[in-house]
Amino acid sequence: MSAVNRGLRQASRTLRLPHRFCQTSALRPSLCSSSKLGTPRSSLPSHNQNTFSTMASLQSSAPVPSAPRAYDPEITDIADYVHNKPINSDLAFDTARWVFIDTLGCGLEGLRFKECAKLLGPIVEGTVVPNGTKVPGTPFQLDPVNGAFNIGAMIRWLDYNDCWLAAEWGHPSDNLGAILAVADWVTRTNKAGGNLAGGKIFTVRDILEAMIKAHEIQGCLALLNSFNKVGLDHVVLVKVASAAVVSKMLGLSEKQTADAITQAWVDGQSLRTYRHTPNTMSRKSWAAGDACQRAVNLVLKVMKGETGVPTVLSAPVWGFYDVLFKGKKFEFQRPYGSYVMENVLFKVSYPAEFHSQTAVEASQKIHDQLKALGKSAADIKGVTCRTHEACVRIIDKQFKPMDNFADRDHCIQYMCSVMLVFGRLTAGDYTDGSEAATSPLVESLRQKIKCVEDPQFTADYHDPSLRTISNALTVELNDGTVLDEVVIEAPLGHRLRREEAKPEILAKYQRHLEPHYSADQVKNLVELSQNPKALEAMSVDEYVDLYVVKKSEFV
Repeated sequence: MSAVNRGLRQASRTLRLPHRFCQTSALRPSLCSSSKLGTPRSSLPSHNQNTFSTMASLQSSAPVPSAPRAYDPEITDIADYVHNKPINSDLAFDTARWVFIDTLGCGLEGLRFKECAKLLGPIVEGTVVPNGTKVPGTPFQLDPVNGAFNIGAMIRWLDYNDCWLAAEWGHPSDNLGAILAVADWVTRTNKAGGNLAGGKIFTVRDILEAMIKAHEIQGCLALLNSFNKVGLDHVVLVKVASAAVVSKMLGLSEKQTADAITQAWVDGQSLRTYRHTPNTMSRKSWAAGDACQRAVNLVLKVMKGETGVPTVLSAPVWGFYDVLFKGKKFEFQRPYGSYVMENVLFKVSYPAEFHSQTAVEASQKIHDQLKALGKSAADIKGVTCRTHEACVRIIDKQFKPMDNFADRDHCIQYMCSVMLVFGRLTAGDYTDGSEAATSPLVESLRQKIKCVEDPQFTADYHDPSLRTISNALTVELNDGTVLDEVVIEAPLGHRLRREEAKPEILAKYQRHLEPHYSADQVKNLVELSQNPKALEAMSVDEYVDLYVVKKSEFV
């Protein structure tokens, strides 16, 4: 290379270096603004502050804050509730006990489906974590992060655990994936000589209290704030609630809990697209397990010293509200207490998306009525379903193709048709190749069921004193006969029908235990579930050990 060329290249590098530094340095704005190579700050084009721009940080002349920033009040309210609010409601603890056993039973039933079972177990086959989380119904003993995914995924797989319906919907018992995994790991570790969370030995009573608080956080955030309307999946609330409760369980301070909550909000949120045509798929069944896993992982990072993002919600341009919530702040109907657990909905009768529960119950009555008349679903000309707005928005799929089980268990027409044709609706009726999924009569009837919103049903759905999930079916037969409308306002498992539901919840729990355990084990677990004093006093590890299967035929 000639001396001239070398000299030119050296001069070029010298000229470029200050310009590159100004582009990348956020710590020395004075150097950039005064440099003859840079554009003076005053001559930069002006932009609306609400406009999303990757240049926003360069355009801002705000000084770097030297004092600690205040946390968003939405964050501190949750942290304060978790650390300082005692739960004194006997109704909440009693309901939590029923939710606890029902949720574990739902997880065991999920294991029977190979699409669920194939996702479970250690990341590296054969790994056993000493003093780790044990996964009910399996031989697996895992780290708490993967344990939270396993338990959360199996619980949620069949859409059969409890439900909360409001501006946003969801399944607050999904949080048990994180709660149980952490409690079991901490307890086993401390019994082996460790000192996690100050040596805490968790009892089932502690689990119930954590469940009440996780239910409350998820449910209160859902009351007036619709995440689905901005395309986000409700499992963000599982992640936030689990992060908050697990932080306290691990002995973190109130500030660290706030830090963990902010990390849950700043984490990229799941899109709902996997719940809707044309992308409906199995991820909707393990999304809650993923949320539990992320929550525990984030809390463990905070436990190691990772700090929070104080204004994660409210920060202009970059905060959750501006980026993902159309600039709208969260609204709240009530302070945190125990309202959600006390009013939660149990799925008792059918493994069906909850907005359809009363419609399926009405279909069962109509099936029996047709049978008494000497007729069947083949004699139906059309069905009108008077319903609430959320049902129309989520599961009204009259003419959409049913490509897989995830489509079928979120289609009110399919669920009602199966009940009208066969007089039943089970988890097996959603699977590819099943009698129901391949029935020409089910498919033709599905396309004859039309949903129409009733504004009063929608109002009752949001009324805090009612919270009903009403559906009403009117059937017209081929011969012109119109059957009387069948109206079901509150499903079995609603607070208004809670006592009626308890025997059915217990029967459901026993039914879900039976494929996994001996008759004596089933009897022991059922009896223990009905002895609150003995159950709540048990340490978590001893209780979970009752569910361990050394060699499962399902996983």
